[in-house]
Amino acid sequence: MPFQGIDKLRLNRAINAIAKCTVNLCRIYQGKLMRNPVIAIGLDAGDPNLLEKWMAQGHLKNLKSLRDRGAYGRLKTFDYYRAETPWTTFLTGASPEKTGYWAPVKLREGSYDVDAIEAYNFAEYQPFYALGDDYRAAIFDMPQAPLSDRVNGVQGLAWGAHSPQTPTHSKPEAFLSDIIAKHGEHPALHKDFASILDIPALQELQKKLETGIERRGQICKDLLQQDNWDFFLTIFGETHSAGHYFWHLSQPDHPLYPLVGNRYPGDPLLEIFEAIDTAIGEILTAAPDNANVVVFAAHGMDFNNMDLPSMVFLPEFLYRWNFPGKVGLAEGKMGQTPGGPLVGERAKRGFMGTLWSLKGDRNPLRGFLRRTLPTKIFSRIEPLFGSEPEPDLISPFEMQKKGDRLFFQTPCWYQPAWPRMKAFALPSFSEGYIRINLKGREPNGIVDPSEYDAVCQEITEKLYQLKDSRTGETMVQKVVRTRQTATDSDPKLPDADLVIIWQDKCASDTVESPEIGRIGPIPFNRTGSHRSDGFLALAGPDIQPGSTLPFGHSLDLAPTLLALLEAPIPTDCEGKPLINQPAVVR
Repeated sequence: MPFQGIDKLRLNRAINAIAKCTVNLCRIYQGKLMRNPVIAIGLDAGDPNLLEKWMAQGHLKNLKSLRDRGAYGRLKTFDYYRAETPWTTFLTGASPEKTGYWAPVKLREGSYDVDAIEAYNFAEYQPFYALGDDYRAAIFDMPQAPLSDRVNGVQGLAWGAHSPQTPTHSKPEAFLSDIIAKHGEHPALHKDFASILDIPALQELQKKLETGIERRGQICKDLLQQDNWDFFLTIFGETHSAGHYFWHLSQPDHPLYPLVGNRYPGDPLLEIFEAIDTAIGEILTAAPDNANVVVFAAHGMDFNNMDLPSMVFLPEFLYRWNFPGKVGLAEGKMGQTPGGPLVGERAKRGFMGTLWSLKGDRNPLRGFLRRTLPTKIFSRIEPLFGSEPEPDLISPFEMQKKGDRLFFQTPCWYQPAWPRMKAFALPSFSEGYIRINLKGREPNGIVDPSEYDAVCQEITEKLYQLKDSRTGETMVQKVVRTRQTATDSDPKLPDADLVIIWQDKCASDTVESPEIGRIGPIPFNRTGSHRSDGFLALAGPDIQPGSTLPFGHSLDLAPTLLALLEAPIPTDCEGKPLINQPAVVR
């Protein structure tokens, strides 16, 4: 044996070093030195507060190692539309004001109809990684992205991303089908949700997410071994799904934690992050030694302070304000201590069914039967009672039968009443959105442009009176005006005239004000919602070890990755490369 007695590890290292030198010499001979490749891994809604806490407790060892041997910093994204716009901001390096993309749903001009438009069309601004022939790139499961003709490599979309807002397709066309044939589908694609009170369903969701995480890790490892990519990008969407549905099983700050969390075996939110940490470690075993590795989140997650306020309280508040004496949903009794959260038998019909059972009704018998009978049985006998006087709400189950994709959006239940309202709530996945029913803009506009400011001001003042019935906390933190004047018709403005940023001190299930009375209690739905906090961790030959990056913005992510790639930064990018800024050594 010619190599007997020689340390095999040292021998392998020597061979790798010789091979690397040979490649570099070839590139120098050709007139260009090999770039250090960039491997970017996103954690969708991976909150830095959770990550930092868990790393300090000894969890997430691969992420901690990456942070400790490289650079780390915090990011912020925009304060509003924070759930809908972060990925478009990341992909284009441009703000919503510039792209005109605010949400995957849009009010159809000249009507009261709302359309699901899905992702930004990228006609004006391309993804930052559309770099042409000079850069080899692999893009796997990037949510809300297009297939770009200017990517030299492979692209596979909607394999398992949370809310991908794009079809399942790839370039080359066979790329994704080959991956699925070898590794399988993601078991939670478009099915990454469960009732927050159903322990077996939540356990099944956790298994599906963990299976998807393991498969994603193996797919990425394979891809890294198949080619010498200049740029590699994937996103773990499982962090997003887990944050929405496992928060109350993990974090004691949610009101359902003492009722449901202690019945769930383990901490599923932490376990999902640990599975991702393991998968990242596996992926990086296939990374070239000279790779710059970036792990990031464009926005974060905390207890849910937005779903119920934006999707239930706001449309009901505006309904009662417009039609004094009428109740759409969840009439509560002022002056009484609210009962406990809606759990147990009453909530078994799910969030939508339970909420619809709380519909206001002038017929006491019909209201009683709606609350007590199963939804399917009540829907058969309801026509016997006749209809409510207009303007009444439309049933989500009727919307579902008609094929309306937004049947789950509570603001749309009030849609039949919008033409008769001065202002109405638009569907939202994030903050509260209010549209003024303006003459000359809406088909049945009520508010004259000369009254626009006064109506906005009145609504704002009334909203500031809204309080959490349990804690007395003021519900509204800030009201943002999106237009300077009623006639501002810039097509890149959002549909909402007013954006409501809610308090973030407690998860509310019942609210009240002297004028509109009490709304609730209503059932909790998703228990985690978005925050504007993100992070960036980098390690590699071009990164100063043990350093802290300057405080950044989600707009800075694309320029930072382009700077690491030594690629030109488009003038449309509004951010800056954080690696070119002064760093503080930890």
